[in-house]
Amino acid sequence: MEVEEGDEGSGGGGGSGSKKDDTVEISSENSGPARSRSEDDLLDHDDDEDDADKSKKKKRKKYHRHTADQIREMEALFKESPHPDEKQRQQLSKQLGLAPRQVKFWFQNRRTQIKAIQERHENSLLKQELDKLRDENKAMRETINKACCLNCGMATTAKDGSITAEEQQLRIENAKLKAEVEKLRTVIGKYPPGASTTGSCSSENDQENRSSLDFYTGIFGLEKSRIMEIVNQAMEELQKMATAGEPLWVRSVETGREILNYDEYVKEFSVESSSNGRPKRSIEASRETGVVFLDLPRLVQSFMDANQWKEMFPCIISKAATVDVICHGEAPNKNGAVQLMFAELQMLTPLVPTREVYFVRYCKQLSAEQWAIVDVSIDKVEENIDASLVKCRKRPSGCIIQDKTNGHCKVIWVEHLECQKNTVHTLFRTIVRSGLAFGARHWMATLQHQCERLVFFMATNVPTKDSTGVATLAGRKSILKLAQRMTWSFCHSIGASSYHTWNKVSTKTGEDIRVSSRKNLNDPGEPHGVIVCAVSSVWLPVSPTLLFDFLRDESRRSEWDIMSNGGPVQSIANLAKGKDRGNAVTIQAMKSKENSMWVLQDSCTNAFESMVVFAHVDVTGIQSVITGCDSSNMAILPSGFSILPDGLESRPLVISSRHEKSNDTEGGSLLTVAFQILTNSSPTAKLTMESVESVNTIVSCTLRNIKTSLQCEDG
Repeated sequence: MEVEEGDEGSGGGGGSGSKKDDTVEISSENSGPARSRSEDDLLDHDDDEDDADKSKKKKRKKYHRHTADQIREMEALFKESPHPDEKQRQQLSKQLGLAPRQVKFWFQNRRTQIKAIQERHENSLLKQELDKLRDENKAMRETINKACCLNCGMATTAKDGSITAEEQQLRIENAKLKAEVEKLRTVIGKYPPGASTTGSCSSENDQENRSSLDFYTGIFGLEKSRIMEIVNQAMEELQKMATAGEPLWVRSVETGREILNYDEYVKEFSVESSSNGRPKRSIEASRETGVVFLDLPRLVQSFMDANQWKEMFPCIISKAATVDVICHGEAPNKNGAVQLMFAELQMLTPLVPTREVYFVRYCKQLSAEQWAIVDVSIDKVEENIDASLVKCRKRPSGCIIQDKTNGHCKVIWVEHLECQKNTVHTLFRTIVRSGLAFGARHWMATLQHQCERLVFFMATNVPTKDSTGVATLAGRKSILKLAQRMTWSFCHSIGASSYHTWNKVSTKTGEDIRVSSRKNLNDPGEPHGVIVCAVSSVWLPVSPTLLFDFLRDESRRSEWDIMSNGGPVQSIANLAKGKDRGNAVTIQAMKSKENSMWVLQDSCTNAFESMVVFAHVDVTGIQSVITGCDSSNMAILPSGFSILPDGLESRPLVISSRHEKSNDTEGGSLLTVAFQILTNSSPTAKLTMESVESVNTIVSCTLRNIKTSLQCEDG
């Protein structure tokens, strides 16, 4: 929201300077603490003060605390017009019995407070970038300082002690990182956590122990006590939604999934609805139950830490941040913790817009074996930060987690969203509007898959058949860790996140291909230089299982991979990372007359979606990783496939008295193909049309080969 030049900055001076208004409200940064004073306090002067001096002094101000009705009326106008003109201020002042200048200062202070909230959110994202830079800085220092690898014993420095070219480059990058860290530290230092840019009558010690939300009264239109009341009500609703049966939830005979009966929901929870019995916006509600292989404390922690939460759901969450902590809860288990969070939700295609949502997350221990995590959007939070965010809001959603011993937990997941309808590409319209794309089934399937992957990563008694080609546990862990980083990078690179700018490119063969480019200056996990990513999504009349098995099968790789030149593919290693045989990490060698090219492949499948992610790797580098060497600085550039059901067999997950049944049909697959290439090793180089055409050709040929092999050219 724009701020008037010369208005907010001078608000404090106007309230404490020569203006002669009798009652003004001041709460800007320059004006000092805002407080209420009685008339007696203001007229209490020292009897010994000289009368002549008193007449020369400017009149002292009376401080006025507005009533709830006055604030409500001003907030209503603020929503429509944050910068009211003189006529509007005069009219409102007469209506509320306030001086026009009081109304002016209230609007001025409100805009200042909103600006503070926006800056706080930006600083939260800056802090994440700062943490990332610190980690990269630390990794580079360790790389330079290590004399040899502890696992393989290979020297990392020249024998004569001189600095190698690689070390010299790392030191240059390290210096750049230090400069960047200092720059970010300076910016963030202006707005320390918990500090407020608005006035307060609290002391500095009090500020350290209070949430910044305490200072933003009026920004959200709610006191902290009211926020706690809302999250407790949301917790009660979540528990009912998680445990209730019919008539609130009705099981579909066709699909077996549970459908929310919205009419019953309105009756049960007294929800406001429009006159025709349907909600004003589209409602997506779903529920899923499952068992995950992770202990309860670790599972709860993964929800309350924004970074861990994002890593747990890389295919759904493209951005996540904890904007503010309202209540820290009990240490160390987070019982009672309440925090304001932000998330950008995505699908693995640039064709579906992301969903940005602010919500308050509340963690509560219900019993010795049961916990609950509830999310709920609060009125006025999104409007005051970014009015566009009201397009998607969370009604009470979350999960009930029950400890089942032996490291297992039963999870009941409820996802309940209120969204404005927006334009979605025809390919994905059914799966998005049916509520499947961002529904409970998707979240639960991803959670189960990630927890199982973690169990297999930590396992020490791995059967030989589940770890062929890698002799040691250290080597197995290094390969699995590298594959996971590769898949995370892939998920981060192909969505519609604001991180990327996608451009539609016309092709001779008619494919709908989207292209974006980026420059990697200092991330050691990717090649340095200009990187181009091309993505295309298509519908295929093939079941997702059949398509996934075809793409992950190394014996059929030459049928679609144009880089293999039709040559044979040899399996170097195969590491299981789940009970399903499709969840595996493999290393493959593609032999040709000239040389041998190695490929690292991570295939993932769950009850909702599947992925096959791969990257060409340096043979010497991957061999050192197999022996157990650290893979964190190994540059890798992933490409791959995302496979989803097309959703045509589904029905909307909300029904009401006016909902019409749809006919179920057999569905196929939504295949997204993504390739990334390094077009120039110099980050300062410009993107050329030849590079774009090159990556487009790879995507087009790959799609054509897949359709030919699966005999669905006309699909």
